[in-house]
Amino acid sequence: EKYNIMQAAMASSERIFRLLDEKSELDTNKPKLKSIHRVKGEITFANVWFAYQDENWVLKDISFHIQPGEKIAIVGATGAGKSTIINLLGRFYDVQRGKILLDGHPLQDYSLFDLRRQIAIVLQDVFLFAGSVAENIRLGNLEITDEKIRQAAADVNALKFIEQLPEKFDTPVKERGASLSVGQKQLLAFARALAFDPAILVLDEATSSVDTETEILIQKALERLMQNRTSIIIAHRLSTIQNVDRIIVLHKGQIREIGTHSELLALQGIYHRLYQLQFARQTAEGKLAS
Repeated sequence: EKYNIMQAAMASSERIFRLLDEKSELDTNKPKLKSIHRVKGEITFANVWFAYQDENWVLKDISFHIQPGEKIAIVGATGAGKSTIINLLGRFYDVQRGKILLDGHPLQDYSLFDLRRQIAIVLQDVFLFAGSVAENIRLGNLEITDEKIRQAAADVNALKFIEQLPEKFDTPVKERGASLSVGQKQLLAFARALAFDPAILVLDEATSSVDTETEILIQKALERLMQNRTSIIIAHRLSTIQNVDRIIVLHKGQIREIGTHSELLALQGIYHRLYQLQFARQTAEGKLAS
């Protein structure tokens, strides 16, 4: 039995080492910019085209400009290219055509370390590790003190539920956060992002339903999290983005509309149709619930 376990472990290790030996497709030559502490958060996409394979373009001639501290929402149907924009901003891929600028410099001018420490990405599926609550917020960054962790938790309304846990911040968290509710995991992810104090926040809005009280806590936490930083929200519920500065509407890899919530409704285009569909669905669900 031990021999079989060892053989399985060896086979797994071979696959792991093959993965580690894979060369990155990114051009990571010496960056032109010296190490930077913090960017302003000005983002420009200029005539960006991108395809994961050959010329099956996922994004087609995408251009927009985000001012430092501006709050932007990106909406569109599944497959419109919303997540791809985020992947490109974090430079998980390089564009085939066009360019992306951060504070006026191409992303390639930054080291990957400097670039990615400017950005906090909060995904729909919050990943929590086996470890304490505090360890899941700190993520090994020793510059984040216990005081910073506590303050971040308080600022995003997570402190109340953490204080009710058996060992508070030292309470063990099961892998993937199995011991926590959806709302609690979301608040912990917000605390984690705030503790790192990024210049740019990217939020892939959770689609999971939570109770009304938790929803209010999450919305208030978001307001605090987006203060004084460039924020990009991949929106799935249009009711939550009515107060952002601008909304970008993607359709089949192209920008079709840009404006505020009221401006886009007045256009009676794609955004208006999406809003009407969601409103009708929510109304129907409300009637079923009652």
